[in-house]
Amino acid sequence: MVRLAMPIVVAELGWIAMGIVDIAMVGRLGPEAIGAVGVGSVLFIAVVVFGIGLLLGLDTFVAQAYGAGRLDECHRWLVHGVALAMMLAVPLTLVTAAVMTTLDRWGLDPSVQRLTEPYFSKILWSILPLLLYTAFRRYLQAIGLATPVMMALVSANLINVLANWLLVFGNLGAPRLGVDGAAWATCVSRVYLALYLLLAIMRQDHGHRTGLRHVSRRLELNRLRRLVEVGLPAAFQVTLEVGVFAVVTALAGRLEPVTLAAHQIVLNVASVTFMVPLGVGSAGAVRVGHAVGRLDAPAVRHAGWAALALGGGFMSCAAVVFVAAPRAILELFTVDPAVIQIGESLLLVAALFQLFDGLQGVATGVLRGLGDTRTPMLWNLAGHWFVGLPVGYLLCFVRGWGVIGLWIGLSTGLTVVGVLLVATWWYRVRVWRPGA
Repeated sequence: MVRLAMPIVVAELGWIAMGIVDIAMVGRLGPEAIGAVGVGSVLFIAVVVFGIGLLLGLDTFVAQAYGAGRLDECHRWLVHGVALAMMLAVPLTLVTAAVMTTLDRWGLDPSVQRLTEPYFSKILWSILPLLLYTAFRRYLQAIGLATPVMMALVSANLINVLANWLLVFGNLGAPRLGVDGAAWATCVSRVYLALYLLLAIMRQDHGHRTGLRHVSRRLELNRLRRLVEVGLPAAFQVTLEVGVFAVVTALAGRLEPVTLAAHQIVLNVASVTFMVPLGVGSAGAVRVGHAVGRLDAPAVRHAGWAALALGGGFMSCAAVVFVAAPRAILELFTVDPAVIQIGESLLLVAALFQLFDGLQGVATGVLRGLGDTRTPMLWNLAGHWFVGLPVGYLLCFVRGWGVIGLWIGLSTGLTVVGVLLVATWWYRVRVWRPGA
């Protein structure tokens, strides 16, 4: 589990690092710039993550086909995953553009909204390469090739840093674009990611003669339907989860810029720690899927519980760090004393939900390996939207607790989802039998 999870975790950390680099680079432009990049990024992902979630069905089908020794089936699922990504690009671009036109209704601080709109309009161009990257990545991970994904993210971060340095500040004669430069840097990095993984797949096929180049490109409606049937609940699940953070960020945008900046920084820190159980969950989905393909019930159980132990153990350690050194963490992003003061309180709240956040992320992955994407969707809807968000809104705007109230709501929702999904895995793995 560790061998497979390690490069996936590094890849997930590399993914989130790209967003953190954008925040850190524009941080020198002031709290308004931090808020604009944060709000723009979160709202963008809140829409596009639906397409990313639809492609998660590749985890189930490719991993189970690989476990059964059917490379030809793995290739066919890749073809259909790429086709689905291309089909999704246009409608998701239109929906994201429509969200951009509603920014004036979110009640954002005017100085933040002024910078958010142009940033948002530019990262729209990264939707197609982002979806293609997702399809290529799910295929590679599902056949146990996570190292190319890791290398892609590591090198993409170097490109992102360079592009930000050039375009945000106008170095080496480049135009000084400020917040807009961060958007263009993100677009360049995502195009690079898609091309890198496409080349990695081609190199793998050329070196091992897997037969990918000879696979039929003819699309089968039944395969697309099955991919959507498994991917659709996963799409709703990740949309619900990311969406609640997007709504909380938009609500925090109604508060003063320093509060929004503190919220965005701590949200990014919490996102960094979550990348570890998210990566472990992806590895768990692959190993559970392989075991399902081999019809090996004991291996299904061992893979799932090993993943949950790794994810929960790491997040418990992360909670200790949040409590022990909040100021040191925040000073990596800002020197503003007001932002640091608010951020310290938010990090303490974040420490409370680390364990449960990790467990729900891993449990979602191992259940996906079994082919169950519906249950995580339902529990995310219940925990985040029926419990966490109402609690957060009540404490923030009715009780007057401010941004702390929003974060207590997030903590409540994550705790509910974490407990319920682990209970679901415990039940499902007890009753699962080969061929079920």
